[in-house]
Amino acid sequence: MGLNRNQIAQRISNEVEDGFVVNLGIGIPTLVANFIPDELDVVLQSENGLLGMGPFPSKENVDADLINAGKQTISTVPGSSFFSSADSFAMIRGGHVDLTVLGAMQVDIYGSIANWMIPGKMVKGMGGAMDLVAGAQRVIVAMQHMDKKGNSKLLTNCNLPLTGIHCINKVVTDMGVLNIKGQQFEIIEVAPGLNPEDVLKATEGKAVIHPDVKEMTF
Repeated sequence: MGLNRNQIAQRISNEVEDGFVVNLGIGIPTLVANFIPDELDVVLQSENGLLGMGPFPSKENVDADLINAGKQTISTVPGSSFFSSADSFAMIRGGHVDLTVLGAMQVDIYGSIANWMIPGKMVKGMGGAMDLVAGAQRVIVAMQHMDKKGNSKLLTNCNLPLTGIHCINKVVTDMGVLNIKGQQFEIIEVAPGLNPEDVLKATEGKAVIHPDVKEMTF
């Protein structure tokens, strides 16, 4: 039971507002672009130097020179612009990104996030995550609630190297939607087929059930 990757992304698309500049991280966050309503005027930003990303291209329309920060081939929309990575990060650090959606290995009750490396494993670098969690106006995490061993990824304190501290506003997992406030997780929505107590039990860090908790809608 619980949500699949596309359903997590679909739920997060409800957080996108008209006029937003949005940066989507690698993995589940990339899928959010598939569910943003057509009637919203939303601009997708990629930290490798593109403003105005379009949908993933069909095989016959692939352009190997057009990629996102995760090295996936993409398309552009009318009015899109290309610029240097330095300009892209100036945009992020200047607070001009309204929302970023990132994956994570761990999030804790203080709103800190670990999403860039596991000690002992090869890693190419932090990428843009460090700047995004510090510069974006709002940060939402898309992740699985438990790791492959069945351990909670929502903790009292992250024990992996941190990407940023006190920066996460909301977490959307396969089990539910949780706000982070007052040094605790607040369960505000649960996935269909689950109840709030299931989410509470799967959360290692201190958590409470919101009085008006509801079933997640898409």
